[in-house]
Amino acid sequence: MKKTIAKILALIIVLAAVIGLGGSVVITRENEYKLIRQFGRVERIIDRAGISFKVPFVQTADTLPREILLYDLAPSDVITMDKKTMLTDSYVLWRITDPLKFAQTLNSSVTNAERRIDAVVYNSIKNVISSLSQNDVISGRDGELSEAIMNNIGTSVDQYGIQLLAVETKKLDLPEDNKEAVYERMISERDKIAATYTAEGKSEAQVIRNTTDREIAINISNAEAQAAAVTAEGEAEYMRILEAAYSTEDRAEFYAFTRSLDAARASLTGSNNTLILPADSPIASIFMQ
Repeated sequence: MKKTIAKILALIIVLAAVIGLGGSVVITRENEYKLIRQFGRVERIIDRAGISFKVPFVQTADTLPREILLYDLAPSDVITMDKKTMLTDSYVLWRITDPLKFAQTLNSSVTNAERRIDAVVYNSIKNVISSLSQNDVISGRDGELSEAIMNNIGTSVDQYGIQLLAVETKKLDLPEDNKEAVYERMISERDKIAATYTAEGKSEAQVIRNTTDREIAINISNAEAQAAAVTAEGEAEYMRILEAAYSTEDRAEFYAFTRSLDAARASLTGSNNTLILPADSPIASIFMQ
């Protein structure tokens, strides 16, 4: 009987030891924080993966995510600067950077954090879009809008021990009831702008053509004037040469003689080298002297 009682007591002690040991072991994974609480107060934070220990039955361990989290905001309407309604649908990437502050301000609740994120991000989106016209919002989807939203949020969530990494817009569109009318108005405005650019281009092209035609006309006129001057100079030189050639009787006769020889040489072509001249020919008169 005593041996049985002793065995039971030993078993109870072993079970208590196992339960106590199991309650004192804390396993922390790579993607989480462990908050060790004692009577509700955070005593320490474990931010490295591994095995650690706590006081069983006195201390408890809460788990917080350490990885990047995604929060999907509900689609909502926003008003632009020109009082036009738009539908926005966004999501947020965020993470916990200060587990202690997170626990103190949000009671270690991811749901509470998402409520704060929802309010902060929605207000920022509303403020940014309300400062832009509808056309600017539609045409500014290349990252400028997200950057403006993040700048507007600033450090307002730092007090909760969290960090917003990005606010991305999945959908930013017009309400279905006036989407077609807005698109038609935007197309009409773009057509007007295109027509203005086309008219300005045609006007500039005409100015360029007129300037080019005027320059060409001036160049042709100058070239013709220069050609006329060169021709006049050539004719004047020719007359001076003739005048020099006929300045004396001897020179005139010699010039006439050489011209007659040139004419005779030009007549003697082919195999027939016979030259027949009339008696009154100027060339014949030279040979008969």
